[in-house]
Amino acid sequence: MHSVLEVLGKIGIVPVIKIDDAAKAIPLAKALIAGGIPCAEVTFRTQAGEEAIRRINKEAPDILLGAGTVLSVEQVDRAMNAGAKFIVSPGFNPKVVSHCIAKEIPVTPGCSNPSDVEQALELGLDVVKFFPAEQAGGLDYIKAIVAPYPTLKFMPTGGINAANIAKYIAYEKILACGGSWMVSADLINAGDFDRITALCREAMLTMLGLSVMHFGVNTANADDAAKAAWMFNTLFGFTTKNGISSVFASDSIEIMKSPGLGKHGHIGIGTNTLSRAIAYFERLGLGFDPSSAKNDAAGKMAAIYFKDEIAGFAVHLVQKK
Repeated sequence: MHSVLEVLGKIGIVPVIKIDDAAKAIPLAKALIAGGIPCAEVTFRTQAGEEAIRRINKEAPDILLGAGTVLSVEQVDRAMNAGAKFIVSPGFNPKVVSHCIAKEIPVTPGCSNPSDVEQALELGLDVVKFFPAEQAGGLDYIKAIVAPYPTLKFMPTGGINAANIAKYIAYEKILACGGSWMVSADLINAGDFDRITALCREAMLTMLGLSVMHFGVNTANADDAAKAAWMFNTLFGFTTKNGISSVFASDSIEIMKSPGLGKHGHIGIGTNTLSRAIAYFERLGLGFDPSSAKNDAAGKMAAIYFKDEIAGFAVHLVQKK
């Protein structure tokens, strides 16, 4: 997979932008970054699109910038000259796709059925746009057709919103989701960039689905752990689950039989998408301890600790099941 598409996959959300005034491009880019989504697909649906790409590329280089609604070879060249790093088209146009391949710029053409998908595979693509996603059958349709194409990933766009993005992004075949609900033309035209920042942050947190899964409490030995578990059970009527290294008093309280990570214990934070949560927090400047990573039975990372504690508690991310 192209490195640009890998970065989009780590972000998980691609704002699809229709902009009417290029002067609003830079404050819009800053709003996206502040909201935790450092990428954008600026469409060629308006005359301002190309100039907006040019301005963002020059003045906000931290944004991974693509061009959308690209319908011709000529538009590919204009988008690239303006600074676009990836191309998105609403349908599968062999000329556009072949030109992008020749120019070595990643392209995700719109595909809505197996015939489109197989044309994309024939040209060597491993990511396609699924458009219009909800109207074409949504996630259920993707799951229904994906079995013959084990290497393919999708970028659904069309009808994606805060209510359904978590469902889409949890499926392993989804690279990222395109959407415009957090960057509507009305908000951009009104210059309401604070609202755009808030909606972007809300979209990112909705996708990640962060929540406290359990608290871990350190004790000196197995006897102390058993006593602590008994007290929790007496107070709340919990049922004890005895393990090798800890005792669970309910699913949300883990009592360690010996001092574990963290001065006092640890906190488990669940997420819908572990890899994207890691990337999100790394963009915010938080580091992780690679040696603490744990894999599931399939060999995929299931948990990892942050480098720093919070008030004496180690904190780790856990992939929700």
